[in-house]
Amino acid sequence: MGLVTWTLVLGAVVLFSFYAARMAKRVSDDGLRDAGLAILEFGRAFPNEAIRSLHVTADGGAVFVRLHDNKAGFMRNMRSHYACHLIEPGTVRVRDLADGRSFAIDFLDAPFHNGEFTFASPIEAAEVSLWLLGNYVSSRDLDQLAGPASAS
Repeated sequence: MGLVTWTLVLGAVVLFSFYAARMAKRVSDDGLRDAGLAILEFGRAFPNEAIRSLHVTADGGAVFVRLHDNKAGFMRNMRSHYACHLIEPGTVRVRDLADGRSFAIDFLDAPFHNGEFTFASPIEAAEVSLWLLGNYVSSRDLDQLAGPASAS
């Protein structure tokens, strides 16, 4: 009888440890790969901004968001919560990295978000960098640039 009890207890411990390891792996692997979760979290932080598209980094730790009026947003997994940031014109510096799939960003208004971001393909990295480039120039500057061209 004692051997059966100890076998059941050992089996329960093994099952529990297997279950706990699977849950821990799922939490660490999830990141922000779920686009639906990213849309909900960004919508909760900025309810008046309409999302046009988004790209997730290769590790799932960050999401770059393109908004309806060509503004850009950023989400980062901060372990216990998701930090959402609306990128204002002129507040980022982007440097290309050697592999073509990644770039480094310095957020002038939120330096704790600075980092290197790698995407699944060079095409995604290029598209996000174009969003940031389009967001780099303010609408007032665009109007000034368009003014002399439209007067011709």
